[in-house]
Amino acid sequence: MHADESAPREAPVPAEGAGVSFVMPVLNEVAYLERAVETVLAQEVPGPTELVLALGPSTDGTTQLAEQLAAQDERIRLVANPEADIPRGLNLAIAASTLPTIVRVDAHSELSPGYTQRALATLARVGAANVGGVMRADGRSPFQRAVARAYNSPIGLGGGAYHGGTREGDAESAYLGVMRRAVITEVGGFDESIRRGEDWELNLRIRNAGYRVWFDPALSVTYWPRESWVRLAQQFRATGAWRGELVRRFGRRNSLRFFAPPVLVGFVVLAPLLAILQGAQLVTGWISIFASVVYVPVALYAVAIVATALGRGGGKGWRDKIWTVAVLPTMHLSWGWGFVQGALAGAGDTVDTSRLSDRNTPLP
Repeated sequence: MHADESAPREAPVPAEGAGVSFVMPVLNEVAYLERAVETVLAQEVPGPTELVLALGPSTDGTTQLAEQLAAQDERIRLVANPEADIPRGLNLAIAASTLPTIVRVDAHSELSPGYTQRALATLARVGAANVGGVMRADGRSPFQRAVARAYNSPIGLGGGAYHGGTREGDAESAYLGVMRRAVITEVGGFDESIRRGEDWELNLRIRNAGYRVWFDPALSVTYWPRESWVRLAQQFRATGAWRGELVRRFGRRNSLRFFAPPVLVGFVVLAPLLAILQGAQLVTGWISIFASVVYVPVALYAVAIVATALGRGGGKGWRDKIWTVAVLPTMHLSWGWGFVQGALAGAGDTVDTSRLSDRNTPLP
């Protein structure tokens, strides 16, 4: 029996007013950083707070902006993250912080008012080691709004709780996460050999240690997705590759929903290949009829994409809807292809190259 299948251990609860450390890895986020920092510093928390920014080697002026923000507020501290890896940056920021509860924040995100207070209350109420809420994706351009709609839709990212769950309870992982430092120290922090999916792997170790990871739908964070088609594909291919790596390492500890995109890739590859063979009369008769079943999931998928684009909440105009038709397959197929590569050969040195761009110009 795994430790997470027995009665959960109670995570230590710091004294009231002990304070909170916010940690944020940052790379090429000049268009989003200031607002992200504002929503962190606006959190009402009993006791002291600090925000530690782990700065990667940005090329768009992000470092200079971070230095300006730190000069304006003594609660902001800066640490260098020259390798730019997210788990390394998180570990550096946690090591530089001092308070007993850690709140992970993304530079592409904005915390809702009352987020931290609610999370602290939930942590204490259920004795959890980590609690997370809902990612509310949003967009500023038709393309980014289409990506946000895909994030928020069950068809977009597989229906994980943090993409729209409504029932509070035990969770596989937590989006961003509000965590007890003592537990993070006990399980060894973030695994720096995992460049994507590091939060899922950390939460796996937390659960294996017997602690509870909790989902609270009353918590919400606004997330701003990638701003261009190319960067979106780069992001999802890298994420898929690392999920494939996690499957290599942990097998069926991964949820079945992670296997849907690579299965889709298989059908998308097989369908046109079969059409060519049938057109050349190389596959005929009952074999051809039986093999034609591969067209069914592809057709159903196409119908689902169009229905999602044309359905309620389809955006502010026709451009949003057209981009939705393009965005969903881009996300699924990029992720699925990356997964196949990661599962077969490992993720290796795969990085999310979309984060290396120094341009943040939205598509029209």
